[in-house]
Amino acid sequence: MINRFEVEETNEMIEKENLDVRTITLGISLLDCIDSDLTKLNKNIYDKITTVAQNLVKAGNDIEKEYGIPIVNKRISVTPIAMIGAAACKCPDDFATIADTLDAAAKAVGVNLIGGYSALVSKGMSRADELLIRSIPEALKRTDRVCSSINLGSTKTGINMDGVKLMGEIILQTAEATKEKDSLACMKLVVFCNAPDDNPFMAGAFHGVTEADAVINVGVSGPGVVKNALSKVRGENFEVLCETIKKTAFKVTRVGQLVAKEASRRLSIPFGIVDLSLAPTPAIGDSVADILCEIGLEHAGAPGTTAALALLNDQVKKGGVMASSYVGGLSGAFIPVSEDQGMIDAVQAGALTLEKLEAMTCVCSVGLDMIAVPGDTKASSISGIIADEMAIGMINQKTTAVRIIPAIGKEVGDKVEFGGLFGYAPVMPVNSFSCDAFINRGGRIPAPIHSFKN
Repeated sequence: MINRFEVEETNEMIEKENLDVRTITLGISLLDCIDSDLTKLNKNIYDKITTVAQNLVKAGNDIEKEYGIPIVNKRISVTPIAMIGAAACKCPDDFATIADTLDAAAKAVGVNLIGGYSALVSKGMSRADELLIRSIPEALKRTDRVCSSINLGSTKTGINMDGVKLMGEIILQTAEATKEKDSLACMKLVVFCNAPDDNPFMAGAFHGVTEADAVINVGVSGPGVVKNALSKVRGENFEVLCETIKKTAFKVTRVGQLVAKEASRRLSIPFGIVDLSLAPTPAIGDSVADILCEIGLEHAGAPGTTAALALLNDQVKKGGVMASSYVGGLSGAFIPVSEDQGMIDAVQAGALTLEKLEAMTCVCSVGLDMIAVPGDTKASSISGIIADEMAIGMINQKTTAVRIIPAIGKEVGDKVEFGGLFGYAPVMPVNSFSCDAFINRGGRIPAPIHSFKN
């Protein structure tokens, strides 16, 4: 039972501590839309999305008004488009027309973003996979709401280094295509190792082929709530610290569970998972870096940062899984630079480097996220950064990702502006030594020995 004290406590979290439901994401299967005729395929996709999602935004808005819980985004994810377009698409521009259709459908139903312009190539690329990947720069340039993700590796299959090399080139091309807008298309493009197929968070969301025809997934947030709770136990030992994080994560996740169940009921669509990640925003007081400082660091990046982040991530998961039977997605702590004012401050203070961020990704929920680098960074260097991150995910049996923005025309010390939830980012230096010979080898890094568990 929910008592009056809990209601008042939740209201205070919402009003003073930036608690929100970051997204309701409706996953939609497009498998029944497949057709060898491109025109018919696009029509099928548009009709399916606009039919299934026609009431999504209204339901989200109604829940927001009725319960007083801010729901920041309403989003859609679809089956990876490389699969859906394989029979009809003969060139990259054919795939780009599907991106146009997704964008039009997203605008028609009023959602913020639509994910699933994706390919899963952890072991190898089909012709359709490669065509979709090569279409990404043009597709993201000419659409507003489409997000793209590519899974390049997994613990079971190893790392597709041909795909890693290609994505380094594609990311640079995508940056160049929107250089007049601070290369912002790259913020809608992410590469993964061990991508979950029930992820509600963009840019990595897609609707997995093991999912139902449609499903409701919810992503919650609440770094400000955790930071405020920890400020009340300042100086206490680690046992008290951990208990405080767990209890707070439980409360935050219960809010997400309520919204997910209610959205499922109103839309008559099955509830999938709650992703209990601490997803920061540029708003003051809504920062994961500030939590690390509250734990006892002068800045994110100081000695002890990786240990503090590991503790935070684990306690968030422990508290959250008690609040919902269906926890999934990424779940834990995100460490994007541009979306977290505390991370931005740490970079500008010289406390946080790309190498330290990489170390932190060993224990966080995602990876190198929303990081701006100089526009003259070589494609092979970007591929090397991706390969390092894929290796962390593969060996540690966890999800890792890279969302990097080569800021064309910008140098270290400059900044790029994205606006809204995406914030702004200082341009960070990249190690200048070459990895060309490594990236150019081609082929696949084999799966680690522990992948043979069945």
